[in-house]
Amino acid sequence: MPYLITAVVLALALGMLNLLLLLAVIRRLREHTAMLAGRSSDDDPGLIKAGDAPADFSATDTDGRPVRRQDLTGDVLVAFFSPNCPACTEALPRFVEHAAAFPGGRQQVLAVVSGDEPEVPAMAGLLTSVARVVLDGVDGSLARAFEVHAFPCWCLLDPTGTVQRSGSGWSLLPVPAPA
Repeated sequence: MPYLITAVVLALALGMLNLLLLLAVIRRLREHTAMLAGRSSDDDPGLIKAGDAPADFSATDTDGRPVRRQDLTGDVLVAFFSPNCPACTEALPRFVEHAAAFPGGRQQVLAVVSGDEPEVPAMAGLLTSVARVVLDGVDGSLARAFEVHAFPCWCLLDPTGTVQRSGSGWSLLPVPAPA
């Protein structure tokens, strides 16, 4: 009988400890949920902020043409993707549709595919009809120039090369008024 009482008391003690730990986890999850709810994509768009200009860069697009910061004239939409990013794969069709309607066409849209995964050429192939595509590789020179630290993301450069808007919400993609 004393073993049974000891076992019941031990089981109750473990149950109470488990309940206390569960309540602590729930409280912590509520704190994190509140923190994330108060944060919008404008707080941290994942790349350079509006009003800043990207650093100088030099790259070559998939057509073999040079792409430099000073060559981006007019309103230019720049988007960053990575093949190992599920959100990028999900957003790609919507971006392609949006880029196809962008004023100035393919010359005013720059899509950057970062990484060295085998899927990089396939992702680039989906973008070539609507954008000039740059394969950024692992060094990420364009990602560094645009201060990218999240994928997928985009920014709109004005004719002076300054970022007008940037973000990661694809529903917020801007369409400048035709000139």
